[in-house]
Amino acid sequence: MPETPQPPHPAERPALRRAALGTADISFFVISAAAPLTVMAGVAPVAILLGGIGAPAGYLLAGLTLAVFAVGFTTMSRHVRSAGAFYAYIARGLGKRVGIGAALLALVGYNGMEIGVYGLLGTTTADTAHALGGLDVPWLPVSLAGLALVWYGGFRSIDFGAKVLGVLLVAETGILVLLAVGVLIEGGAHGLSAGSFAPGAVLVPGTAAVLAFAFAAFTGFESTVIYRREARDPDRTIPRATYTAVAFLGLFYAFIVWTVIQAFGAEEVVAAATEDPGGLFFAAITTYVGPWAADLMHLFIVTSVIASLLAFHNAINRYALALAEEGVLPAVLGRVHPRHRSPYVAGLAQSALGAVIVLAFALAGADPYQQLLLWVNTPGMIGLMALMLLAAIAVPVYFRRVAHDEGRWRTVVAPVTAAALLAVAIFLVVSKVGLFTMASTTVNTVLVALVPAVFLGGLGLAQRLKTRRPETYARFAAEPEPDHAPEPDHEPEPDHEPEPAPASDVPDAEGETPCPLPTPSSPEPASVPSTPPAPRPAR
Repeated sequence: MPETPQPPHPAERPALRRAALGTADISFFVISAAAPLTVMAGVAPVAILLGGIGAPAGYLLAGLTLAVFAVGFTTMSRHVRSAGAFYAYIARGLGKRVGIGAALLALVGYNGMEIGVYGLLGTTTADTAHALGGLDVPWLPVSLAGLALVWYGGFRSIDFGAKVLGVLLVAETGILVLLAVGVLIEGGAHGLSAGSFAPGAVLVPGTAAVLAFAFAAFTGFESTVIYRREARDPDRTIPRATYTAVAFLGLFYAFIVWTVIQAFGAEEVVAAATEDPGGLFFAAITTYVGPWAADLMHLFIVTSVIASLLAFHNAINRYALALAEEGVLPAVLGRVHPRHRSPYVAGLAQSALGAVIVLAFALAGADPYQQLLLWVNTPGMIGLMALMLLAAIAVPVYFRRVAHDEGRWRTVVAPVTAAALLAVAIFLVVSKVGLFTMASTTVNTVLVALVPAVFLGGLGLAQRLKTRRPETYARFAAEPEPDHAPEPDHEPEPDHEPEPAPASDVPDAEGETPCPLPTPSSPEPASVPSTPPAPRPAR
């Protein structure tokens, strides 16, 4: 009787491509997720309408807040090497229950940020087709085609995705730089002025609303740590990419909004934004560069949306992969493609979920912008901000309980300051949520309540895992085992020795002792039985 073929040992299974991404590659992913051109042309006019000429300062203030958050965030990244990013940091600092709640919130939040944007893709493509060719294009086929395109981009290798996003990001930021150069050369409508940054222009009632929009414009920058396993020299690359993304977005947003104000003049820009907010940037670039540039801007807004979708899709897939490896999600989601080394099953599942939600909104006759985009995006945005707040709180708690040589600024002052500022930011967004959703009070209440409901659901899941699958619960957010995958196509940078894994024998926030971290001589945590785990089903 022939022997039944055995599935490969877990160590022989394909893994994510190691050492594939440098600082620039990761920066492309996270800046593309923020969709700079879409944020500027689509949202900045509303910020100007609400905050007047002081709107640019709002983007600088949001950027400074997130830069302070990045201090503790990137310090934590050197000590916690789990692929779970946010939820791993939170679990180490605040305990496994909170960590599992955060994991569910991250999964729902990132999916909300991505899936709603398929409605935006449909509407921007329809608007572009109408503006350039007078064509009436239905939104649903465009959104479904976008789903297929984004799935393919995520299916291919991570360095393929980085190259695509690099090209698209250069295009969308380049057209904005072209607009800025045109305004600067002409000197604006009445000469250039720094009045946007004067205290009298910034300290106005509308600044709170501007700050809410500004914080939303940075969504996605924190996903740098998700790519740790695929980064070259991650202890250097991840912090560099994080600070690069925050600095670029904060300065770029403020500069572009300021140049558009100069294009119309301080006295006229609010009236222009009131009359036609969606056309503000197109009118400016037509006047200072030419109609051909406005046509390019229409096209690049579509590619900006596609880049954002692809960036979020890749981030979601890696979160799902990490949670499948943790045992929280089905193991099948942890499969990696043998050739492209991508989490292709997680990508299929995410695209299928997106298709179901898009089709459900379409069948219900919902508006793709006001309902699919805004209603699905808003709780996702609030959820990710809540994750950042939890991560900021987790940093000083974690470093208080472990031995380390990090300074007090990185481990206490910066994260505590960031937590306070993020709490204010969340309050501003929730208090101004109607500006984001354009919905009724009832709808807004439901959308905001989804965030704590998902987190509480995660706490319930944690209790269930602890009761029914204690081994899974005990190993949640543990440090990764050594990677036995085939050697990468790209070798790591040789000029840096990674820091040794920190000791983690200090009880966590729940009073439990985490699994000791693996060492070169001990590939598994000491609490794990010496017998290898049962192999997963064959592919």
